[in-house]
Amino acid sequence: MKCSNTAGIAVMAVAAIVLACGSEFPDGHLIDLSHAYSPDAIYWPTDERGFEYQSLFAGQSDGGYYYAAGRFSTAEHGGTHIDAPIHFAEGKPTVDRIPLDRLVGPAILIDVEPACAADPDYQVGVQDLLDWERDHGPIDRGVIVLLRTGWSTRWGDRERYLGTAATGADAVLELHFPGLQPDAARWLAEQRGIAAVGLDTPSIDHGPSKDFMSHRILFEHEIPAFENLTNLSELPARKFSVMALPMKIAGGTGAPLRAVAIVP
Repeated sequence: MKCSNTAGIAVMAVAAIVLACGSEFPDGHLIDLSHAYSPDAIYWPTDERGFEYQSLFAGQSDGGYYYAAGRFSTAEHGGTHIDAPIHFAEGKPTVDRIPLDRLVGPAILIDVEPACAADPDYQVGVQDLLDWERDHGPIDRGVIVLLRTGWSTRWGDRERYLGTAATGADAVLELHFPGLQPDAARWLAEQRGIAAVGLDTPSIDHGPSKDFMSHRILFEHEIPAFENLTNLSELPARKFSVMALPMKIAGGTGAPLRAVAIVP
């Protein structure tokens, strides 16, 4: 049987979950992990355009039926999105070449919200990961690791979410939000061989980072990152699955992302 490219991608995504989770599609309820794209979506301070939507037509057509269509414009790295390895690692996969088994499969949640509430520049460290393993067991090879900082509750308030309401290059110096410490990024990549990592802040590196070392380490290991996630408070520590499927942009360094968790 032949199928369209879009249908083929969907079939492959479902197959990846089935292979990762057993012989049957995982049973459970769906949790949306993505913010909606709108003019209010938060983008990096150097992107001053954000998300733009234009309605091209909405109303009764000449044929007597209702019809609506529009056009949108967005940077790759804004709103809930994926960072492809090429973003900080030359020669590594672009967004259209990320293997599906890095985007779909079993996942775990590491909750560091209390530490982040006390320190907006908190970096999730190796000890946080070891503490999680002490309580929940080893982090399995090939899992998707999600980090809950609690930052998604600030979505919609640019200053509280980013640490600044300013835009432009100078505003990058004012960023404050939690992220993943580079040693922990290396540990997850080299000691645990994870498939992907995601969190509910604007960047895998914390706001004050100047060298984006966690990005560089993860992407050299071809581990993609999901940023600006939401609803992580609804997830258990483990035994759930994630589908994080981006827009398939040829040669893209990132893309808008619709991420969904399947929780038993």
